[in-house]
Amino acid sequence: MSTTAPTRDLTQPITAGIVAALTGFASSFVLVLAGFAAVGASPEQAASGLFALCLAQCALACLLSWRTGRPLSFVWSTPGAALLVAAQGRTGSYEAAVGAFLVCAALFVVTGAWPWLARLVRRVPPPVAGALLAGVLFPLCLAPVTALQVQPLAAVAVAGVWLVLRRVRPALAVPAAMVVALAATLLSLDGTPALDWAPRLVPVLPEADPFVIVSLGVPLYVVTMAGQNIPGFTILETLGYRDVPTGRVLVGAGVGSAGAALFGGHAVNLSALAAGIIAGPGASRDPSRRWIAAVAGGAGYLALGLLAAPIAGLVGSTDPVLVEAVAGLALLDSFVGGLVSALADAPQRVTAALTFAVVASGVAFGGVGSAFWGLVVGLVVFWWVRRPATSS
Repeated sequence: MSTTAPTRDLTQPITAGIVAALTGFASSFVLVLAGFAAVGASPEQAASGLFALCLAQCALACLLSWRTGRPLSFVWSTPGAALLVAAQGRTGSYEAAVGAFLVCAALFVVTGAWPWLARLVRRVPPPVAGALLAGVLFPLCLAPVTALQVQPLAAVAVAGVWLVLRRVRPALAVPAAMVVALAATLLSLDGTPALDWAPRLVPVLPEADPFVIVSLGVPLYVVTMAGQNIPGFTILETLGYRDVPTGRVLVGAGVGSAGAALFGGHAVNLSALAAGIIAGPGASRDPSRRWIAAVAGGAGYLALGLLAAPIAGLVGSTDPVLVEAVAGLALLDSFVGGLVSALADAPQRVTAALTFAVVASGVAFGGVGSAFWGLVVGLVVFWWVRRPATSS
């Protein structure tokens, strides 16, 4: 009895952590690789960025969960990866994009060090934040439809597998769709691609381009805070963890993001989706034991990160149209969530619509991308709509 009870106590949180890592990795790694490629990363740099993110997530989850006794799980920024895809061809070079990644990481650190800034970010109105997220994701959500024109048979197969599994095994829908996309590509090739199995980190020398920093770095910070960090804290509070050290978590996310950026990673943040698995009763009946699930999840990401090179090689050999189609299918839930949040406040629906329209348009003014201008327009219109009209 004395030997089986501790084993049983460990089995549940470890299993929950591994499931969370597998689910998080499989559901969005395609998007992350597509984002790196969109801002100019080579296949080797994309693999390095994916590996660096996994390393940072593992280190943060293990260190902060162990030190605080709280189930703090970390993941890469999924809306941030979508933002990279939307910025395709506008960063000039991958080095400039990495410079923007470092600015985003610095903003995380500043936010954690000065609580008033965290409060300010929390005050970004939900109609604006939701519309910003939906606008960033919208072009990518169109990719499955666009793929029908370019690769009709493969696109129908990808969407069909995703739709069937979405009903019966939702967790397998995106990975299975990616397998179909890869199979369709391999069937069209003369031979199988050569894969590099050795994990490696490729340093990237960042460049400071003011236009890229404003159009990519600042929106990356905003969508990551609004789309993942803040919901992550909210979910933890809902599950009973009301004493999470916000400042320490954000500083840690910033330091981890900066470390990953030096090797091509874009941003690491507190998990929102995985928090429901790792910090909930399914991880352990005893809340004080659930931090073990976060550590197990971090270790799971590390194990998956060791396979970054062959995974990136396989995805890199797949038709980009099909890769983006799979990523678009994976983001439909996030897109819908952004729209629901944006339109929940009836008096501010025009604000949400204008924000969405500007962001989704993809236009750039003065070298600055649409995500930044959508945020500016949204905040201005939100303030104007709320401002009481003066009586004549």
